[in-house]
Amino acid sequence: MSDFTSKTTRKKILFIVNPISGTRGKESILHTINKTVDTEIFDIEILFTRKKGDAQQIITEKIAEGYKYFVAVGGDGTVNEVGSAIVNTECAMGIIPLGSGNGLARHLKIPLDAAKAIQVINKLKIEAIDYGIVNGLPFFCTCGVGFDAHIGYRFAKEKGRGFFNYVKVALSDFIWYKPKKYKVKIDDAQKMKVRAFLITCANASQYGNNAYIAPNADIQDGLLDIAIMSPINLLQAPAIGAMLFTRTINKSTVLQTGKAHKVVIKRKREDVVHFDGEPIIMDRKIKISVINKGLKVIVP
Repeated sequence: MSDFTSKTTRKKILFIVNPISGTRGKESILHTINKTVDTEIFDIEILFTRKKGDAQQIITEKIAEGYKYFVAVGGDGTVNEVGSAIVNTECAMGIIPLGSGNGLARHLKIPLDAAKAIQVINKLKIEAIDYGIVNGLPFFCTCGVGFDAHIGYRFAKEKGRGFFNYVKVALSDFIWYKPKKYKVKIDDAQKMKVRAFLITCANASQYGNNAYIAPNADIQDGLLDIAIMSPINLLQAPAIGAMLFTRTINKSTVLQTGKAHKVVIKRKREDVVHFDGEPIIMDRKIKISVINKGLKVIVP
């Protein structure tokens, strides 16, 4: 078989690398990709993003060139950009998790080791998973309001990345943070007024770093897991933190849980919302819904 023939029969796969995600350098990832990807199956291309939003434009152009496989090389923000660009298409996303939290990769049990994650891609096992929408923007792990959104906004302004820097910001702000009042409507049926430390709508089970806000979340059930945390004090905080990391937070008396197809949250004024770890200022009214099995992902 000639080289031209073999190249045309291989599947076009694009690796989209975020050079600034997480805490690890990206110098070795090119070597790892070229060494580990099965070139009898794939025709490889690698591109680096330069700014937020690059992945969307790149993928749109590459779909027109016949690409069907796109690999997010980075953290949850990179995964969100790549996934958002291919939802409701025949394209599939792979993940090489190099971020700080890696929430979707951890939920899907994709290895955090880059070479092992590429071996998953080589096997090309594809499943369709759900994704959420918050005020028109797709998310794949979690979105929400309250303390976690506030900390995400603060953390985004910090120079240091990584889990320990995140914890440092959270501890410094916890003492003075004031829980907000919200009106919540679930599936056009249940309505409630709450004063909450945080409200999370989870498609996947965790925020990232194995912090499980919705331990029983099913990423293929067409439902979001809702977690409403009541105000907590300094004495309660260590136990709540431990329950997040031991997958037992759903047993806490400070957490109200449920499942829904759609949720509407209203607050007094526009404020920050987080989705897949990315903070953004949104209107006082937040509409959240789920699309069943709208994204194809390469999984172990």
